[in-house]
Amino acid sequence: MDFQLTLAPMLERAGTLYPRVEIVSRRPDRSLHRCTYLDLALRVRTLAGALIAAGLQRGERVATLMWNHSVHLEAYFGVPLAGGVVHTLNLRLPPQQLAVIANHAGDRFLIVDDVLLPLLETFIRDARFERVFVHRSGQASSDHYEDYEALLKTAPDDGPLPQLNENDAAAMCYTSGTTGDPKGVVYSHRALVLHSLALAMADCFGVSHHDSVLPVVPMFHANAWGFPYVATLVGAKQVLPGPHLDAENLLDLCEREQVTLATGVPTVWMAVCAALDKSPRRWRLAPGLRLAVGGSAPAESLIRRFDAHNIRLIHAWGMTESTPIASICHLSPSLGEMSEDERYAIRAMQGTPVAFMEARVMSQGGAVPWDGKTMGEVQLRGPWVAASYFNLPELRDKWTEDGWLRTGDVVTVNEQGYLRIVDRTKDLIKSGGEWISSVDLENAIVGYAGIREAAVIAVPHPQWDERPVAVIVANEPKPKPEELNEFLAKRFAKWQLPDAYIFVEELPRTSTGKLLKSALRDRYRDYLNGRFSTA
Repeated sequence: MDFQLTLAPMLERAGTLYPRVEIVSRRPDRSLHRCTYLDLALRVRTLAGALIAAGLQRGERVATLMWNHSVHLEAYFGVPLAGGVVHTLNLRLPPQQLAVIANHAGDRFLIVDDVLLPLLETFIRDARFERVFVHRSGQASSDHYEDYEALLKTAPDDGPLPQLNENDAAAMCYTSGTTGDPKGVVYSHRALVLHSLALAMADCFGVSHHDSVLPVVPMFHANAWGFPYVATLVGAKQVLPGPHLDAENLLDLCEREQVTLATGVPTVWMAVCAALDKSPRRWRLAPGLRLAVGGSAPAESLIRRFDAHNIRLIHAWGMTESTPIASICHLSPSLGEMSEDERYAIRAMQGTPVAFMEARVMSQGGAVPWDGKTMGEVQLRGPWVAASYFNLPELRDKWTEDGWLRTGDVVTVNEQGYLRIVDRTKDLIKSGGEWISSVDLENAIVGYAGIREAAVIAVPHPQWDERPVAVIVANEPKPKPEELNEFLAKRFAKWQLPDAYIFVEELPRTSTGKLLKSALRDRYRDYLNGRFSTA
């Protein structure tokens, strides 16, 4: 049977089988808006019809500049069902970069939250949007742009929607720009459907109709890791947090809506865990609450702290180019009997590839052995891995000649196939000809009491080429260097320990919350200056 894997049957299933399941959105004023999958299905069809009536052609891009809420979810489905491509603009990027990205993508229309109109005004003159539609939540108004609800009223009654092909483009995102300018990645209907099925598998996140799903990760970043799509597919309740992402607001929302699965980067969960540590009896959370963490590796100490609150932190790994989930870490029976410390060490790894995702670890000499020690770059291929960047043929070398995506992540792989990221290729520290993992040092340092965050960078050294320096955010009283050295000496050789510990108020981050080590390397390039002993 020729059955096209598109977003259309996913939405139809939710509206038909789960018409009363709620989609809860928190508005900027912290009030809650509630609708159902039946409401969503009707409004999505209306949006698709209105966009077609507005002249949207197959493959044209409609940008969004929005927080996480139900109208953004309408665009997730409505634009592709009209034959277009929904392009989520990252509102945390610099305004000039937003204009460049919108123009590079060729965005024709824009749907924007009223609370983000001040941001839009900073770059609208440099962008080439034909029409701008404002989703109004009562927080701001403007006579310069069209009203989103008025757009919906232009949809013809029962107008036909185009026949979709599973290989049609449905969505696109731009990378966060940790290595050069952001690059566009286009996702087909087929990629999004298969990615959703993988997320729903028990050996992945096991998302089901019984869940209440809270994507803290923004919908403007890598499709909120695909969770709005999979939640719709299985008819799970969705809880969309809007712009208020501080720990107490998130925990209040989790309690009120009895969230069972939430997704976010480590910095979000560190703040949430700190709030729980401070007031462990304040919130009555759903039993069995699980938190998906990605973007960067969580520290083993954070996993342990959440376990103490009966909350399971599940580590997943991927990238914008892989839609994004590529691997997930669950403890497998194949690992055999392990001590508690060994189990936590495994849970902090990137885990094994999800179904249909293939990974290989390569060095200059070829595939590395599965010994848990030999390092190499992990490369990916699979049905939802991008084959190129949008309109950037000069970056074709990101893919190997035989079609594998070069991720830039340096890993080891153990005999059971568990990946462990050692570092990014650009972040490894080579000291005296030996490699030092900045990630391993960072995860160990944040295990010290009172340290909130740590970034370890390579700083030029006159004798050893590079030496590690740790940049730390810590509570008072701050630990002394000798105390940290003593703590780290239990796991690292003397030559692997940082040459210096620098305490700062905050660490620089990308628009998606990842550590921006390039900024730290620039800032502390001359820090050592040959002043430290090399003994």
